Amino acid sequence: MNERIYNFNPGPAAHPLPVLEEIAAEFLNFKGSGMSITEVSHRSKWFDEVIEDASARVRRLLELDESFHVLFLQGGASLQFCMVPMNLLPEGHSADYVNTGAWATKAIREAGIQQKAVNVAASSEDKGFSYIPKDISFNPDAAYVHITSNNTIKGTQWASFPDTGGTPLISDMSSDIMSRPFDVSPFGLIYAGAQKNLGPAGVTLVIIRNDMLERVPDHLPTMLKYTTFVERNSMFNTPPCFAIYTVQLVLKWIEETIGGLEKMERINRRKAGLLYRAIDESEFYTGTAEKESRSLMNVTFRLPTEDLEKSFVREALEHGLSGLKGHRSVGGCRASIYNATPLEAANALVDFMGEFARKNR
Repeated sequence: MNERIYNFNPGPAAHPLPVLEEIAAEFLNFKGSGMSITEVSHRSKWFDEVIEDASARVRRLLELDESFHVLFLQGGASLQFCMVPMNLLPEGHSADYVNTGAWATKAIREAGIQQKAVNVAASSEDKGFSYIPKDISFNPDAAYVHITSNNTIKGTQWASFPDTGGTPLISDMSSDIMSRPFDVSPFGLIYAGAQKNLGPAGVTLVIIRNDMLERVPDHLPTMLKYTTFVERNSMFNTPPCFAIYTVQLVLKWIEETIGGLEKMERINRRKAGLLYRAIDESEFYTGTAEKESRSLMNVTFRLPTEDLEKSFVREALEHGLSGLKGHRSVGGCRASIYNATPLEAANALVDFMGEFARKNR
């Protein structure tokens, strides 16, 4: 078996090593069942314990009260782009969206396909989505305000969430969920594809407040209604059992090994601080996000030439540092340092960046 490398992939992304080891240890015989987790019935006591524990850990980590429902759906965040307006934006009303990059743009487009009324209350497109807008004037009559909490491609993140004046806030948190504590009370709905910070691709965490369910129209297809999954505990049909099981183990790791979200945030800030300091103190690397809007999850930067960037990515891999190529739409380099990426990985990358700069000045 080859030695594991440091994984900076943007998604699917790194998993905590203890989680992978636990999966390996019980993969062929899950909890004494004589079956793999991929074989047990989703109606069995074994899987009941998995999904109930995963839900309970989400509640504890985010301090959710009983007004919130925890759901495990399929289709990724991309399906939520259409489910949110389909379920929660009534006819005759409009919703405010803040456009901070590619995923927000897609969410806006999906609402438009349904001919829903969308108001782009603010956008950072004027500067290539390199910052998070401030001092936004929201429509007080909006059905909801939609934001993308962290923007993986451009490396920006909401340091604090906007004041919507009581209008329900909805957020795509696919790439920074469980990376820091925050007040959930303003949110009507939160959704997050698992493959960046929670587990493997194939399951999407949805947290929805009870009052939002009152908006769900009766005429929607069964599988596209939030109420369907609330009523059936996410098991109207066969859920992605293995993905939910892995999410449960990742949540257990955050809660029991790391010690909760405050400690998780401290680690994430240390990792990001190391990389941003290396960029800022260098004349060789240039950060692409404005400093006040920098992401703690995705550090984006450029080198003096595209040829050097290609060499950087190639040589980094040779040094056991994987996934540093920027998104194909923008180029450059990107280090995704989600929860499971250890501090040692950030240190190794900083060392490599320094050596590569010295050799290529």
